[in-house]
Amino acid sequence: MRLHLILFMAFAAPVWAQEPAFPQRGPIEITVLFPAGTSADVTARMLADGMAKQLGQRVLVVNRPGAGGAIGYKYVRAQKPDGYSLVWSSNSISTTYHSGQLEFDYQAFDAVARVLVESVVLAVRADARWKTLNDLIAEAKAKPRALSVGHSGIGSHTHISLAALFSAAGAEVNEVPFGAAQVVPSLLGGHVDALVQLPAALSGPVKQGQVRLLAALIPNRDPALAEVPTAREQGIDVSLEAWRGIAVPRGTPRGTIGALEQAIRRSVESSEFQKGAESLGVRPAFLPAAQFSDLVSKEDAALSRLMQLIGLKKTT
Repeated sequence: MRLHLILFMAFAAPVWAQEPAFPQRGPIEITVLFPAGTSADVTARMLADGMAKQLGQRVLVVNRPGAGGAIGYKYVRAQKPDGYSLVWSSNSISTTYHSGQLEFDYQAFDAVARVLVESVVLAVRADARWKTLNDLIAEAKAKPRALSVGHSGIGSHTHISLAALFSAAGAEVNEVPFGAAQVVPSLLGGHVDALVQLPAALSGPVKQGQVRLLAALIPNRDPALAEVPTAREQGIDVSLEAWRGIAVPRGTPRGTIGALEQAIRRSVESSEFQKGAESLGVRPAFLPAAQFSDLVSKEDAALSRLMQLIGLKKTT
């Protein structure tokens, strides 16, 4: 009897140990680096819905905010590289590292796919006295550090964009960091004179006529914001387009990355995602893993140089 039990266990063990084919084992989790209700959260949930349909598996969104994204990046990096733990990554993987908030860089992850891009904008209240970017710049030059401009936290993409804009313009303002969910209310409540933010967070106030967008910090005008001139059009050479995409812990199997990439491509191409993106003021911009990886690498080097120039890079 004992021999029969040993033989049974010997033959059964390999079956028990066999890993189900991806993604059959269980739900996939996307870590979002910012709180619920932010543009990062809303767009991640749009993507998760599409991916769940494509993969035939639940895709859950979990918010792990804090430290400009560092908390979420640290969490995902520590997970098993099996495709079940994803991070809703952004330019913040570089800005948090170069500002000293993160002890590892983008190479701790494998790129899966870029999903969308966003046009960083400078906004003021609709009743503000500044009608153009140059109106605001002129006052900032005349009264150094008198004007307050909000952003989404030290080392965030909006912070880097703000600093780069006013550095290029030769003006000084009072830079005011807020938690991501408090940035827009800070402007509407009159706590700051202006803010640098992503358009999805401002879509409601823009539609309701509460804010005016003075400039988009991107290479060319955004079709969704066709009436908003770029900073370059107004004589200030700054372009810092934001992106969001999916990354996984380094060492995730290539076949698993391929399955995720395909599900993301189909989700982004779906009419549901396209309509949702349009309503939020973000642009679907799918890039496959290889091209996305190249983009992140090149941009990391460019952000390192920019942050060094404007004094936001941590020196060792």
